[in-house]
Amino acid sequence: MLVYNLSMSLIDRIKIGEKAAILEFYKAFSPRIQIYLQRRVPKEIAQEILNDVFLDALDEIPLLKHEQNVLGWLYRIARNKTIDYYRKRKLKSVLFSQIPYLEFAAKEMTQPEFVLEKEKAREKIERAMSRISTKYAMILRMHYEDGMHVKEIALTLNLTNKARARMKFIEEYDIS
Repeated sequence: MLVYNLSMSLIDRIKIGEKAAILEFYKAFSPRIQIYLQRRVPKEIAQEILNDVFLDALDEIPLLKHEQNVLGWLYRIARNKTIDYYRKRKLKSVLFSQIPYLEFAAKEMTQPEFVLEKEKAREKIERAMSRISTKYAMILRMHYEDGMHVKEIALTLNLTNKARARMKFIEEYDIS
């Protein structure tokens, strides 16, 4: 019960913008979340996922209800991040197993009819990017074109809006 009450006061302090509360929040909950992650993913990946968990948590704190179990909420975010990690890993292994086919497909994509399709897709993406905020577009370009990790982007731009940027892009892409 003590951790629960402490967490709520931390949450309130974070909501009002107290920067020291963010560090306290991280110190209070990160050891448990890190142990949880290290039991589920490789150790070197656990730290990156841990950072993503807290970036997402800080981004969503304004939506957190006072009576909500903060530790359980953080475990749920960590669980979802772990699932995402394994999904991406599986997708990469499937893609790598298809490299001979993909190389053949890449050669075929140079044919005029495929070049036109690629150009149409690029135009649609650019239209969608032009409809979202400059900040969101920059975040998406940094992540998907420059290959930057979420933590790097957050540190570089001092923000944590990648998920919102991605959702806004998807909305605009579907419209166009």
